[in-house]
Amino acid sequence: MSDPLADVIALLQPRTVFAKRIGGAGDWAVRYSAFGQPSFCAVLEGRCRLDVDGEPTALLEAGDFVLLPATPGFTLSGGAPVQAHQLDPHREAERTGEVRHGSRGRRADARLLGGYFLFDSPDASLLVPLLPALVHIRGVERLSTLVRLVGEESGERRAGRELVLTRLVEVLLIEALRATPSEDAPPGLLRGLADGRIAPALRQMHAQIARAWTVEQLAKKAALSRSSFFERFVRTVGLPPMEYLLTWRMAVAKDLLRRRELGLAEVAERVGYASASTFSTAFSRHVGQAPGRYSRAV
Repeated sequence: MSDPLADVIALLQPRTVFAKRIGGAGDWAVRYSAFGQPSFCAVLEGRCRLDVDGEPTALLEAGDFVLLPATPGFTLSGGAPVQAHQLDPHREAERTGEVRHGSRGRRADARLLGGYFLFDSPDASLLVPLLPALVHIRGVERLSTLVRLVGEESGERRAGRELVLTRLVEVLLIEALRATPSEDAPPGLLRGLADGRIAPALRQMHAQIARAWTVEQLAKKAALSRSSFFERFVRTVGLPPMEYLLTWRMAVAKDLLRRRELGLAEVAERVGYASASTFSTAFSRHVGQAPGRYSRAV
């Protein structure tokens, strides 16, 4: 059976760009403007406060892990109410060495390992909303180990570095998301997979993407009436069932077209269309350009 979470992560094509240590001492606060790329951090020592735009305050302590799939604006501080120093995340990404905030002449009260990576997939804007805006996990040693490995690997120039980092970040994302308390997650893929009735339908859609699914058939997989299934799917996933299926089909189709390994008719068949012309019409309507033009442009 297909794993929808692994499918989405694989299609996002994450790759690490950088990771570095961050320290804060005394009374300090820094305000980062929205970055748009996924970022993460692990608290190595001490405590600090994280205020992400649109999310409740998160009090972080040693052993905590935070993932921001789209990284909106946020403030990181030592906890005391002080004026935040404004930072541009794009410029900060270019700095090397440990970043220090607050008092320079004393030992850091809080130490973190933070970084960001890119989603190479042009479908990130479609898939990232299926994930929580803020993932905050406490006491999962596997995540701390993975972050440490990412930090070590990103700071060295050994053979195979990019491949190792890509695999580490994929595992890091999956571990973080499956450790998230899904019942508290906003509407999206995690919440859908945590729902015992909706999860079987999601898995079937991913496992048999080419099947001509109807809402009635999916409702039967969920052991619900059509109306109950539709309402519950929208409430947990945030999209109607057929809209989710179309979004997923088009994301897979884009990936196949980028690879240029299959003809148009084969791509159409893979994602559930009986003919290349029917697929081309649906693709053009959804993406805004014909499949052939899209394939040549990427």
